[in-house]
Amino acid sequence: MTSTATAMSRDRPIPSVEQLAWADAEVGVIIHLDVQVFAPDYTFRRDWGRQPSATVFNPSHLDTDQWLEVAASSGARYAVLVAKHCSGFSLWPTAAHGYSVRSAPWRGGAGDVVADFVASCKKFGLKAGLYYSTSCNAFCNVDSPGRERSGLADAQAAYNRVVEQQVSELWTRYGEWFELWFDGGVLSVMDGGCDVAGLLARHQPRALLFQGPPECGNLLRWAGNEAGWAPPECWSTTDVLTAEDGTVSRDDLAGAADGRHWAPAEMDMPNRDQSRGYMDGWFWREGEDQLVMDAETLFARHLTSVGRNANFLLGLPIDRFGRVPEADAAALRGYGKLVGERLGRPLGMVAEVTGNEVVLDLQGDRPVAYVDIMEDQRNGQIIRGWRLDAKRGWGWAPIASGLGIGHRRIVATPHLLAESLRLTVTSAAGIPTIRQLAAYGPV
Repeated sequence: MTSTATAMSRDRPIPSVEQLAWADAEVGVIIHLDVQVFAPDYTFRRDWGRQPSATVFNPSHLDTDQWLEVAASSGARYAVLVAKHCSGFSLWPTAAHGYSVRSAPWRGGAGDVVADFVASCKKFGLKAGLYYSTSCNAFCNVDSPGRERSGLADAQAAYNRVVEQQVSELWTRYGEWFELWFDGGVLSVMDGGCDVAGLLARHQPRALLFQGPPECGNLLRWAGNEAGWAPPECWSTTDVLTAEDGTVSRDDLAGAADGRHWAPAEMDMPNRDQSRGYMDGWFWREGEDQLVMDAETLFARHLTSVGRNANFLLGLPIDRFGRVPEADAAALRGYGKLVGERLGRPLGMVAEVTGNEVVLDLQGDRPVAYVDIMEDQRNGQIIRGWRLDAKRGWGWAPIASGLGIGHRRIVATPHLLAESLRLTVTSAAGIPTIRQLAAYGPV
């Protein structure tokens, strides 16, 4: 071993079983449907005090099976439903207030989008996740980071009761959630918020928490943008836990090799170009199909998210009829097809090798388009430096190097011909295990 590859303190953070399973899921979708789909002139921060009526919500052909079939065909293994976005309109029949599907004409006020979504996740084999923003609710006159805008103590207390009621409904009626999404983080009890951490411990102790209360376990973090570009060195550990709403990009969220918290990165990205879309790409708007990112673009983002030790959470907008539009469905299906074609059938693979060096013999001079490296992270993210070499008849030559690997590092190697590949760990914080070294040819 190298001099730096000695056993470190037992205080090094290690992932939970749930965090390891989440990393293996790699790709998810986040599904948006809200009142602005039916009232496209509505923008909550521009229109405080002017809410679209709940009666505008009437998707005539809502089909959660179609949503999840599209998600599954993209290669997603989990799906996150936005049950309540910033308007405050709730996609389940909440008892907290009347601004929900209970007051909509859809299914005569007897529908429950959350229940339909969970059933469809089970049908198509995807793990079910849920987005509920505690930080912003226009119906309740609340803006980030979860404060009632009047500043009155009674108004804040009333909003806290709404949050407690609604998350208790969502976290007890529908079974165990794979991931819970807190857009904008959570206002702490000390700062005037309700006890979200206590409710999580009581109702959903195993859920993964994107920007959840810092005192909780199973945390996930944002990586600084909504464009699918994880930092080139993206660590599973961090000293900076995030509580962002995604409206302002940051370039200081790559994590840290010796960070105190195990909180891996999730890259959320709309599949419609938010730089040109009126609704920032997350929500469907008529006449914006030309903004849908094509399959090649989505595959490129796969390499810069999953291929850089981050999960890829891709937007799935629902139109006013209650379906994924065909343009979006075609792009996601095409993306899944490209991943399967390009990263589905390895030229060769070695797995579960402990030590500083792994060699993959390709059985002859072979064209290689991608090299896929996975680190076994059960004892933490240990690798601190690595080098990849390729061998041809005249010997070994370096083709790539970096610092961290983490769950997965995908290296594009266009025009490479190699007889063998060699991965060398040049620096580590313990004894590393390479979970997988694989090579894929061009198609």
